[in-house]
Amino acid sequence: MSQLRHLVSRRDFLASVAASGALIMLHPFSARAQANQAHLRIMETTDIHVNVLPYDYYADKANDTMGLSRTASLIEAVRKEATNAMLIDNGDLLQGNPMGDYIAYERGMKDGDLHPVMKGMNLLGYECSTLGNHEFNYGLSFMDKVLAGANFPFVCANLIRGTELAANPRDDRLYLKPYVILDRKIKDGSGAEQPIRIGIIGFVPPQIMVWDLKNLEGSVKTRDIVEAAKAWVPQMKEEGADIVIALSHSGIDVKQSDMMENASFFVAGVEGIDAVFTGHQHLVFPGKKDFQSLEAVDTAKGTLQGKPAVMAGFWGSHMGLIDLLLERDGSTWKIVSATSEARPIFERVDKTNKPTVADDQRIIDALKQDHETTLAYVRRPVGKTSAPLYSYFALVADDPSVQIVSQAQNWYLKDILKNTEWKDMPLLSAAAPFKAGGRNGADYYTDVAVGDIAIKNVADLYLYPNTVRAVEITGAEVKEWLEMSAGIFNRIEPGKADQALINTDFPSYNFDVIDGVTYKIDLSQPPKYDSKGGLVNAGSTRIIDLMFDGKPIDPKRKFVVATNNYRAGGGGNFPEINASKIIYEAPDTNRDVIVRYIVSKGTINPSADANWSFAPLPGTRVVFETGAKAKEFIAQVKSLKIEPAGEGEAGFAKYRITL
Repeated sequence: MSQLRHLVSRRDFLASVAASGALIMLHPFSARAQANQAHLRIMETTDIHVNVLPYDYYADKANDTMGLSRTASLIEAVRKEATNAMLIDNGDLLQGNPMGDYIAYERGMKDGDLHPVMKGMNLLGYECSTLGNHEFNYGLSFMDKVLAGANFPFVCANLIRGTELAANPRDDRLYLKPYVILDRKIKDGSGAEQPIRIGIIGFVPPQIMVWDLKNLEGSVKTRDIVEAAKAWVPQMKEEGADIVIALSHSGIDVKQSDMMENASFFVAGVEGIDAVFTGHQHLVFPGKKDFQSLEAVDTAKGTLQGKPAVMAGFWGSHMGLIDLLLERDGSTWKIVSATSEARPIFERVDKTNKPTVADDQRIIDALKQDHETTLAYVRRPVGKTSAPLYSYFALVADDPSVQIVSQAQNWYLKDILKNTEWKDMPLLSAAAPFKAGGRNGADYYTDVAVGDIAIKNVADLYLYPNTVRAVEITGAEVKEWLEMSAGIFNRIEPGKADQALINTDFPSYNFDVIDGVTYKIDLSQPPKYDSKGGLVNAGSTRIIDLMFDGKPIDPKRKFVVATNNYRAGGGGNFPEINASKIIYEAPDTNRDVIVRYIVSKGTINPSADANWSFAPLPGTRVVFETGAKAKEFIAQVKSLKIEPAGEGEAGFAKYRITL
């Protein structure tokens, strides 16, 4: 399909936008635009993660906080009110829920197949998208087949074919086009049509070479995002782009470094870029909560270094919108004013999530069969559990949802290593809670009742298509691994009440618990490492009473640790943990290993063994937030005194621990 669309075309509007529940709100720029001015509305989706429908396949129930089919109603409402509107996407489309896994592992993608994500997106008339890091989780061949079904282009300026970077980024042999320049017609304030050239450039986090090394090594390389932007944007201007839009699948961080993961702030500082569409962090910008107090980041106006920017949440929770008032300047256009917002698809009313828009029925109809086959897939039983699996207290106590992952990894590798040189080396297992609330909301927890375990439950336990790895490290490195994990906790002052326990900037998937050793965490000490693995308190020791086989661990003794390809390859920047320590690369995903383990046991007992705990601090109390259903499981946490402490924000519940 031709990409030279007219910006004012309606493209299959809903029969009635008003009936969808989407509000039509005229923007002040529409009234202000003069004969030499035009109002352009640019809409963003980001981090859809296969959530095209408002359905949580892990919980097997509808969910009003997600779904591109809901975001679509916001998109069509803007088109209804706008003279000039365009829609772009910012990546992370292909992985993130069981529908994505079903397509990748069960159905597969033959040449000519249309992925469910593309079915939905093709109905909405996107102009362009870039690649997110999760596009690579199932391999390059799979990604290529999916992208071939899009009727809009994908761009990426920092993904290079082969293993060599050119001396000049413009000479790189890129995997995709670095940018597109769209020739469009735009209506000015008098109603006259004027030509405009809109340049769109895209970027992916360079860290994909760590996170998906198994899929990418030897095939592609990445370049620093800002370096690529500085090289290609001047060429876009040379080719006549009136305005340049950056699709930056990269979050917002104001501390600059080479090969930054979250570089959108510095992308905004590149001369020639006019607006930045960002994502990756699953946060909302502009807004009242995220990115507060960062220098040159205006969370009210929605600007980065003075440039308009937006981050539209995740899973279709928001539509990002940047409004530009353009003015004709000779033969080109310039931006004279801009606003930015992130419009939600739901609101919180009386402690319940209420949808603010209805579904776009076209998308519901197009994905009907994909939805039904995914449901059959996730409901397939693989075994039983004799104890509940939940993650409500996974950040404060040893946890059954983490325990079962470690048990399965250990079971798998023990058999594999039994005839190798590592057969007599102690085998430990590292695992982290993936669903532990945080930025993904108060319902984002594992909760599996006693009884049958289906594939949906295993996918709920282990969200990512990681593969198993084994690393060989020393006792000293085991301790440092745990010191890094303990960075998720704030420093606690002894004798003081109700101190915040959790550092919310530290992702739960980096809170590794290592099974096979026992240890305590001394919260009175400052964290040794920050959330990015930086050494911040070299003399600090939070990990105390670290024991193996009932004795203090020998710092020089060698251990094998079962983990995943992300961590073993350096993901999370854990001290000394990188690809050089890998002794075994499994062909199997961690999730498949869990399924096999459950099948082999028939019935599992995932009860936590309490191998770690907090060191006592007399007269000291801390508070943390978790899901509201946590109250049902308090009695099962034996190693801590936990009590309710009131309501938290946005549906969370607050709890108190006496240390």
